[in-house]
Amino acid sequence: MRSLYSKFLVFTLITMIGSAIVAFLIVNTAYHQLLKSDNDEKNMKILQNITSFIEANPHVDLNDFLQTQADVGYKLFLAHKEGDELKTETFGEPFRSDYISRETIEAVLADTDYHGMRDLPKETFVTGFFADELENSVGTSFIFADENYALFLRPNIKLLFTEVHYLLGGIFVIMGFISLIAMLFVANRLIKPLRQLTLASEKISSGHYEVPPDYKSNDEVGQLTQSFTKMIDELTKADAMQKQFISDVSHDFQTPLQQMKGYAALIREGQISDDEKTDYLRIIERESERLSNLSRQLLVLTSLDSGRQHEAATIFSLDRQIREMVTRFRWQLMRRDISLTAEIDEVMIEGDEALLEQLWENLLSNAIKYTSVGGAISLALVAKGEEIIFRISDNGIGIPEAHLPYVFDRFYRADEARSSHIEGTGLGLSIVKQIVDFHGGAIDIDSQVDVGTTISIRLPKALG
Repeated sequence: MRSLYSKFLVFTLITMIGSAIVAFLIVNTAYHQLLKSDNDEKNMKILQNITSFIEANPHVDLNDFLQTQADVGYKLFLAHKEGDELKTETFGEPFRSDYISRETIEAVLADTDYHGMRDLPKETFVTGFFADELENSVGTSFIFADENYALFLRPNIKLLFTEVHYLLGGIFVIMGFISLIAMLFVANRLIKPLRQLTLASEKISSGHYEVPPDYKSNDEVGQLTQSFTKMIDELTKADAMQKQFISDVSHDFQTPLQQMKGYAALIREGQISDDEKTDYLRIIERESERLSNLSRQLLVLTSLDSGRQHEAATIFSLDRQIREMVTRFRWQLMRRDISLTAEIDEVMIEGDEALLEQLWENLLSNAIKYTSVGGAISLALVAKGEEIIFRISDNGIGIPEAHLPYVFDRFYRADEARSSHIEGTGLGLSIVKQIVDFHGGAIDIDSQVDVGTTISIRLPKALG
């Protein structure tokens, strides 16, 4: 598998080569479309100056003069006719292709200027300026020693490349090399934290939650590192919670099972009175009910954890559901001599009816359990705009402020010393919180020790 570093290297090289090709095509096209005619005109003026000088100085040595012009950076091709025979001569370095048609030469001898640089056919991958061909030249005629001549000219590219051009070319080569090295260095700096994150993720997959080295930067890699670190923190907490959850479930199952086993053994031995037998059976019944409640609540949590859908949602009367729930708990309220006041508006809501029923039952059950005999509970249901507000208050034992952030954690019980005599699984409020979240609502809890607890819930009337 290719590493990100090698991919970056290949991509960089492809980009540099590709950009060079694109730049070449653009420059070549610009030459053909914009500069070709100007170049042809400029060289034609140079050629006309040469021929004008020759015609103005009939005693000059033609060959020496043309050779001198060739030495300063031009390639010259001279043609004239001796009878029917066409005589030609080249001055300067030879052309890569010295072909030019006889018709062209005769046209120039007939005083028709030749614009080969301008009229050379366009070729995509051959820049016209560098095409070292006789056809890629300019030509004109002149008279010397009463004879008609045709002279063709084009620059000698080799002589035009001076030390400055080589210096500039060297600068671009060195700049490209340094840019490549710099990009590779930067790539290595960018990829290094990604490698560290990869190693850390491999360790995480094997259960080792180690925080990767801190990459202090505000760029995307730095943000990824920070997010990865937060993820590790959350996974560490989740792993600890999972282990604690398994431990708590095991404990909550083991304790009643041990009691049931112990009392069942005593009953089996038969060395107890009828009253003791009745008490032991009552304890076994209570512990089995506790296990049943625990199993039911774990099933609810599993259903919510597994991503329960809104398919079970219906529109129903929430006030009717709460009134029926209060009726079911009436006997518990009477047994503990707890007064209950309720202000319930008529409210229709869209939601999972079974889950919401579990929600209200958990809240009222908690309020009854943690309210002393002769205490008071109040609940209210009001509609406000597009949401409903449910509030339940009691004057029970309350919850210490330090414990409030954890009351929605699974198996969490605020003060074992103060509530050890109260039966419970520690899952009630955790289920409440997940049901509220499932319906897109919010929950708030306010409590003071020995004063009481108020829980407020806001739910949208319709699921989003």
